[in-house]
Amino acid sequence: MPESRLQRLIGFQDDVRLSFGWNYSDDFDSAKSMEGAFKEDFPFGTENWSLDSRKRCLEEICAELATCDKLVIIGAAAEQQELSEIDFTNTAVIAADGSVGALLDFKPLTCIVSDLDGGEHIELAASKNQRFVVHAHGDNFSRWQRALDNWSTFSNPPSLVLSHQTNESLEGMYNFGGFTDGDRAVCFALWAGVAKDKIELVGFSTQKVGVWSGATNPETKMKKLSWMKKILGFLNLETQIKD
Repeated sequence: MPESRLQRLIGFQDDVRLSFGWNYSDDFDSAKSMEGAFKEDFPFGTENWSLDSRKRCLEEICAELATCDKLVIIGAAAEQQELSEIDFTNTAVIAADGSVGALLDFKPLTCIVSDLDGGEHIELAASKNQRFVVHAHGDNFSRWQRALDNWSTFSNPPSLVLSHQTNESLEGMYNFGGFTDGDRAVCFALWAGVAKDKIELVGFSTQKVGVWSGATNPETKMKKLSWMKKILGFLNLETQIKD
């Protein structure tokens, strides 16, 4: 991804904070805490979450994305019926948070981009050793701690990549730009080198709170979705959003 475009996608995060009246320090504190929690050789007592293991996870994801003919990114308004009609031959799939629940199985799934409010759907995926791009922000500080404490007890914990939404450089963490899980998944794919014309969005809507969304205030969620539309509009992908 060109550096200028990445910086604009990161810049949207400042715009969103200003719009909602959120403090940058909250996002920073959550991200720094996550960075600190993963500085150990075996974070949360889990060898699979070491810095080297997380780098390897990112490399594996990028390799799959580089060789696919098509990338389907699933949003919270996805319907199982429409997904069942897709030919997943040589197709990679990224699910935004709880939308992973729309998949009938995990076979085509490359990874899940999540701030961990997807409930039982991401819990199941984590228990099945799926790959996650786990995001830290000011409003999920306790949630990511609880989830990772729990996941570390699994016999085969999920593989992880860590992301954040600050302007600082944090060891072993990345800022791919974007704001909601859905548009951040798109930003991640573009950062990984996926051509825009290979991306197909399924279940992206600005008119309703998707069935796979985590618990949220509907009014706040609709405002968040308007920012998703602005970000995807900047990327010239807004025509794939359902009105």
